[in-house]
Parts: sequence; C-alpha cells; structure tokens
Amino acid sequence: MKILVCIKQVPDMESKFKIADNATWYDSGELAWRMNEYDEYAVEQGVQLKTQVADADLTVLCIGPQRVQETMKKALAMGCDRGVHIEDAESFKKDPFEIASMIAEFAKEKSFDMIFTGMQSQDRGSAQVGLMVAELLDIPSISTVVDFAFDAGKVTAKRELEGGIKAKVSCTAPALITCQLGLNTPRYPTLPNIMKAKRKELLSLPAADLLKVERKQETAKIYFPEKKGGGLVLEGAAGDLADQLIKILKENTGVLA
Repeated sequence: MKILVCIKQVPDMESKFKIADNATWYDSGELAWRMNEYDEYAVEQGVQLKTQVADADLTVLCIGPQRVQETMKKALAMGCDRGVHIEDAESFKKDPFEIASMIAEFAKEKSFDMIFTGMQSQDRGSAQVGLMVAELLDIPSISTVVDFAFDAGKVTAKRELEGGIKAKVSCTAPALITCQLGLNTPRYPTLPNIMKAKRKELLSLPAADLLKVERKQETAKIYFPEKKGGGLVLEGAAGDLADQLIKILKENTGVLA
C-alpha cells in the first residue's frame, strides 16, 4: 500500500505578524515556523494506517522554500518513510489551485492508495487544496474527518458537519481524506526516531517542473481588521441597568424615539 501525506509549514500563531511591504502577504522575516496543526493529524493518521497494513509505504510532501525541510523532518521522525520537497521560494504567492495542481502532478503516476491532508492551513485557511487534489486525480474524497477506519480497501469515516452533527460515509481506495482537529492524538517524535529521520531520503523537486496551470485567483491586499470603538459595560442593580439602557437607546439610536 502506498500512502501520501501532504503538510504545510506555517508561522507559529503566537508570533507577532506584520504586513509585508507589498501588502499582499505577511512579513516572514522574524517569524517562528512549525507544522500546520491540522497536518499533524494527517501525518498521525498516515502513520497509523502504515502500521495497520503490511508492507505499507508512507511519503510526506511539502511545498515551500528550503526552510520547510526542518518541518518535514518532524514528519519523518513521526514515522514517514521518505520526504518529497517541492522547492518553491514563492509558494506563498500560489493560489490553492496552483498548489493542488503541483501535488496532483507529482502524485498522478505514483498510484497512491491513500492521500491525507489537513482540513485547512492555519495561515490561508481556504480548505480547498485537499479536495482540489482529489478532483484533479479523479478519486473520491472525504473532508473534515474526525473518525477514520480502513479495512480491505474500504474507508469508513465520520465527518464533522455544522452544529456538532457528524455524517458517517464510506468509499473505496484510492481516496483522499482531509483531517479535522481531534481525529487522533499526534505522537511526539522520540529521540531515536529523530536520529533515524536524519538518514531518511529527502528528495527535492523544482516547482517549475510540476506547475502546469495558471492561477485562478490573486490576492489584491492583506490588512489587519479596522479597530472599532470599545463596548460600554453597565453596572448596578437590574432596575438601574434597565433605566440606563433605555436612556442610551433614546440618545444614540432611533429604537425608542
């Protein structure tokens, strides 16, 4: 069985963000970097499936500049067998369709039985890439998965819907799964596995060899939300609060005019 898991390196969300000079993305100069949180669940699910199926082989793929190889080493230490780095110093300029097309172009001749991605990335948050990959490869996909099982080529999954409702769905491999938070408990790489990861294959491919499409959308501007005035906190007994509220409504709105 051949398994592919796709990850993304994103800024630590506790970092202090600045808008870049071109106003179309954030300034990456002083940010700390980590694996996208959703992708940690994808890696863990891939590793669990690898241990379940005899002779399974697990590849981790990441698109980005040279620094993403450090994040890929974590996935290798978690249990992936090899890494494929699609080297692109300007991956942040690519729209979801371009990213998905590069992944699909790499995967189309590899005959992967299962592909795992995070539900979305923490920086862009489009939740489009995984599903686009499935469409481009013409394979079934299940999104927002919170429970996963595989048996004899059949996938049974629960996907999260709105309002806490879950849907139980199934399909046959090959298939693509986008992983939601809580699907599993991502493992911490042990020191021996971190050392082993340094000896695993890490192949680099230029993005230009895989990008065969033109972008569908372009970022016009990125900016912080406008700051609005603070709220008014009323204190006192219930009767006094009611009088204060009525007075404010009369003075500032036309509700009680």
